[in-house]
Parts: sequence; structure tokens; C-alpha cells
Amino acid sequence: MIKHIFSDMDNTLLNEIGVVSEGNIHAIKDSKIPFTLVSARAPMEMKDTIEKLNLTSAQIAFNGGLIFKPVNDSIEKISEHYLPLETVKEVVKQVKSNFPDVSVSTYDTDNWYSEKIDFGIEYESKITSIDPTIVNFEELFQKNTDNFFKVMLITPTSEEVVTLHEFINNLPIDNITVQQSGNSYLEVTNNAAQKSHGIKYVQNLNNLKRSELAAFGDGHNDIPMLKMVEKPIIMENAVDEVKQYSNLITKSNTEDGVAFGIKKFILN
Repeated sequence: MIKHIFSDMDNTLLNEIGVVSEGNIHAIKDSKIPFTLVSARAPMEMKDTIEKLNLTSAQIAFNGGLIFKPVNDSIEKISEHYLPLETVKEVVKQVKSNFPDVSVSTYDTDNWYSEKIDFGIEYESKITSIDPTIVNFEELFQKNTDNFFKVMLITPTSEEVVTLHEFINNLPIDNITVQQSGNSYLEVTNNAAQKSHGIKYVQNLNNLKRSELAAFGDGHNDIPMLKMVEKPIIMENAVDEVKQYSNLITKSNTEDGVAFGIKKFILN
């Protein structure tokens, strides 16, 4: 019997305009099963969905870099894995120098920082309904200490994301993980910030067995999460590489795939 459901957000729970549908809302609430969002997003970018679903259990942000509980209009941190400031500075410097066309931004708990509104920032802002704080990174790094969770990189083309991924992996920087969360998205986080680690933490927190867990996902960064659960449910819109990890395929994110998956594979 499934006692906890984990779900990716973008291209999984959320539809094509970045919103959780009424069909998914009703299915999740009616199931009465605790539900955890597992996302590369920041808590502020998860807030609207958390409120619509009335979620009160532990939620996973920054690919596992931050685990928190929603409390009224704020959050209670349960577990956190920051990126060292020197690491953030080096990644930003190297990407800006070698890939000037790549959109670069950084996140701490409550803020999203960018030096300018470019194509990537514009797109991300549109799907999250969050506006970045425009800063000079050098000045920001002088004021801010080790409070960063993520560096987000968005490439102009999906081909360039492969080159950039390889470039960052070859930098002489320890204790980071680089995960692709979309066709043109790379997320740089602390090495301990992985969706699988987040799920394990919540599993232990609630004394749950693997046989009691289900998860929904669509992307490469969801694969470790899908391997952690008894019922890995994959979206119809997922890439073929992800679909090989389960024969439980639900409808796409534009067709209330999470709702369909809950009814067919979890409650049935």
C-alpha cells in the first residue's frame, strides 16, 4: 500500500503554463496520501502549488538541497546543503567567461539573483511568476556568505547544454553536482543535493518502507528519485531514456497525468 507520493513539478505535475490543474488538485486531495513536491525550484517558486494543494508535509527544493515544511506564510527548514561561496563565484566566473551567451542566475533561500533580464530569465520568470533581483554578482558575493543553494544555467540551444555540462564537470571543483532539468537547463548544487537523497530523508523521517513509496517524474534529474520507490510512474511526455526505468507510464503533464497515475497505479 502506497503511503507517500513524491512528484517532480515542471513537465510533470504542472501543465504547459506552469500551473497545477484542477484535475490534479482534486486527485491529490481525494487520495488522502501525503504528497511531497521534489523540485529543482526554490521554495518561493513552489509556494503557489503548495497552497493550492494544501500541503503540510515535508517538501524538497533545489533538487534536495533544501527540505522544508510549509508553515503559514513561511517555511521551517528541516535539512539544508548550501553551495560554498567560493564554488558559486568560480562557477559563475567560468561560465560568464567561456559561455557569454548562457543565462546565469543564483539562488539563496528567499531570493533569485541575476545581472540582467535575458532570454533565460524572461522564460523562467514567465513560468514561475517570480521576478529576479537584479544585482552585480561581484558586489553580491562580497555581501553574501555561504547562503547559496543553486546556480542555474540556461543555454540558448539544447545542443549547447551538453557542451556546458561537460565543461563544468571538468572544472577542478569538488563537492558539486550538475543536473540537467530541462532541454536547456543545468542546475549546479551541492553534491548532497540530489532528489534521491531528499526522498531518503523524508522516508526515514516518516519511518516508511520503499514498498510504500510512489513517485512521478519526466526528466533526467528524476531518474535517481524514480529508482528509490516501489512505484516509479513516468509521464507520457518524458524522454525515452527516462521511460526505460518503469513500465508504469501515465498520461502527459498537459492531460492531468498525475491524476490519471494516482487513480490507475496507486489507488486501483
